[in-house]
Amino acid sequence: MSKPLEAHAPAPPVPRTNRVAIAALILGIIPIFGGLLGIILGFVARGQIAKSRGTQTGIGLANAGIVFGFAWIIVGVVIAAVAALG
Repeated sequence: MSKPLEAHAPAPPVPRTNRVAIAALILGIIPIFGGLLGIILGFVARGQIAKSRGTQTGIGLANAGIVFGFAWIIVGVVIAAVAALG
């Protein structure tokens, strides 16, 4: 006797890295517009990843872009303050 065919659930999709998160990291490291683009794209990527239901990864990249962006803003403020006082 042959075995009946068993139904298999489809394989879950492989999570992929959010491209906006990658851009946030790159633009957070490279201070274009004082790191503001890294901050904006980082928060956009976090929202997209949260809404993706596990199909996208990269929350760490988005967070790093946000942190680097804020760091560049702080560096800019410190440099401006030193220049104004000196």
